[in-house]
Amino acid sequence: MTTKIFVTGAAGFIGSHTVDALLAAGHEVVGVDNLRTGRLENLDGALTSSRFRFERLDVTEVDLLSRLMVHERPAAMIHLAALVSVQESIADPALNFRLNVAGTQAAIEAVRSAGVPRAVFASSAAVYGDSDALPLGETSPKRPLNPYGAAKLASEELLLGAARTFGFTAVCLRYFNVFGRRQRADSPYSGVISIFQEQLRRGLPCTVFGDGRQTRDFLPVGDVARANALAATVADLESGAMNVCTGREISLLETFAALCSGAAAKGECQYAPARAGDIRRSVGDPGEAWRRMGFRSEQPFADALQPALQGTRGGPPE
Repeated sequence: MTTKIFVTGAAGFIGSHTVDALLAAGHEVVGVDNLRTGRLENLDGALTSSRFRFERLDVTEVDLLSRLMVHERPAAMIHLAALVSVQESIADPALNFRLNVAGTQAAIEAVRSAGVPRAVFASSAAVYGDSDALPLGETSPKRPLNPYGAAKLASEELLLGAARTFGFTAVCLRYFNVFGRRQRADSPYSGVISIFQEQLRRGLPCTVFGDGRQTRDFLPVGDVARANALAATVADLESGAMNVCTGREISLLETFAALCSGAAAKGECQYAPARAGDIRRSVGDPGEAWRRMGFRSEQPFADALQPALQGTRGGPPE
């Protein structure tokens, strides 16, 4: 059955993959993005579909967003529009608040105005902060280390409180470290895999902040898109938060070695001081997402790296 889904941040890294996944599943999609960091070319494939409509719009423009949502009357909203950088949230806390807290409140107002029955929110493992009690489960203590994590946690509470008050379903997905095609490498705030990939492609040393033994739970973007689609469409899903993760802990040095091996490249590391607000170890418990909506990441890390290695091997840039 075709369902109409509204996606904010549709031209971004995760947003464009989510749009593709929804269209591939036969759904109708309305996407909005202000193109601050998103790229319209990420939607080249989607824009050829008669089931996709795109509007350039900043989600903090509450009246415009609400009018569009009322006009479209989607079955669900997937709210991905956000400031996505920990470091930028530290450098500009006011921007972090506007995009990550006020933006979520604007999305809530639009959902209320249009009577949308379900909202899916892109939260983050950053809500947990730095913890040695691993793997992190949904009930683990929440101690964000930076404004970005704090904003995501505040947004979860705003959304879940509004859902209880106004009678819609709110699903908060706590993404761990997402990587894959279309992830930008032209910013110091990009994901470490895309940055390493670009540095290897250019024959430059890969910069490692800290000692490189910090760990992450790396998740292919295709899996995240699939989790978003499930959260928007699975029947009888109740409000709450879920980790979107693999349950596998991989260090940055292991990541660097895997990239070098996959690209048949001899890279070298250069070390820089650890960055403020960076988490030392991170790995999630994926069990709740499996129990509640049948989501599990099953692709081995080395296999999932292959699409990201095309440019490193001298193939076409993503």
